[in-house]
Amino acid sequence: MKAWRFYGFNDMRLDEIPAPRCQPGHVLVQVLCVQPSVTEVQLARGIRTLAYDHIRKRLETEAPVQLFGHEFCARVVEAGAGVPRFGPGDRVAARAKLPCGVCPLCLSERSELCRKGPIIGFQLPGCFAEFALLPETALVKVDDRISDNEAACLQSLSDSVAAVETAQIRLGDSVAIWGQGSMGLECLQIARFSGAGKIITVDVRGEACRISRDLGADHTINAQACDPVAAIMDLTGGNGVDVVFECAGGSPQQGLSGTQSLKQAIQAVRSGGKIIGVSWFGQPLEVDVDLLRERSLRYLFPDISTKGHLEHTVGLVAAGWVRLKPVITHVLHGIESVPQAFEITGHKAKYQAINPAQVVLCQTVTPGP
Repeated sequence: MKAWRFYGFNDMRLDEIPAPRCQPGHVLVQVLCVQPSVTEVQLARGIRTLAYDHIRKRLETEAPVQLFGHEFCARVVEAGAGVPRFGPGDRVAARAKLPCGVCPLCLSERSELCRKGPIIGFQLPGCFAEFALLPETALVKVDDRISDNEAACLQSLSDSVAAVETAQIRLGDSVAIWGQGSMGLECLQIARFSGAGKIITVDVRGEACRISRDLGADHTINAQACDPVAAIMDLTGGNGVDVVFECAGGSPQQGLSGTQSLKQAIQAVRSGGKIIGVSWFGQPLEVDVDLLRERSLRYLFPDISTKGHLEHTVGLVAAGWVRLKPVITHVLHGIESVPQAFEITGHKAKYQAINPAQVVLCQTVTPGP
């Protein structure tokens, strides 16, 4: 089969390698659609972010190595022994991080808290390949009402579901969301579904603000045109919002805000409010803890998304409660297009992309909503 392998940072090559064979407890799949996450793009380029040291070590000791590709839709070719849930032809999506199965948390039926298991595309080969062998425990079936392109977004959406769950939004809570990329727009829709009241979104791109309005934001703020903190204070009577989702921070090399959006989020939340840290920064941050303490602010981080979260996302998209089609702006075709998808995803503003660029490897026909 054809598969993209990494020989070093900024060095990915399309190789012919043996296709994997099915194993007990696993499913052999044909990849239908796959997209790189922003984190994967940064790691491919050697930019410090989540798992940088792990990826660097693998490249130094194991190259060439299959990396990345945890956001995908695939079709089952063969199910291994002990896998009754899936059969040939089923479409599946996956959660990325898996429990190890042997630690005290896993053995006490709290595997959703395990941090020791492998991650698809990091420790396990991912889906920038024609075929992949995946653990059965990672997978859920994709509803026929969901297209292959939408299904490739489900893993990211499950992380957004976990982020909103962490916020514990109460009915009528006011919410601000910094960053209207794919996860910011997902948090917007899930927060609305979860009972939020006034929702204010912030971005620096006009096209992102437009889509945010179309997907239900009550107010959108273009931070290039005004001070977003002052605007939010005006909209909340000087009080600030109950909950802020910070989805814009990270490497400026990838068009992200550095730490500026986090500093603004802290200023825009009311005393006693919550800041949900969705972004990965790739380096230590300097935070004024005394300010957080004086204002009784809570800076919270989302739990790992579980199979339950992923199953919930399937229901949300199938029923039309969350719309993914409007954010899928760039669809490429053929496995040879993977580097172009990395380029577009790494420079979203340049290409006016919202969701990561997708690559269709094999077409299937599904109704879609």
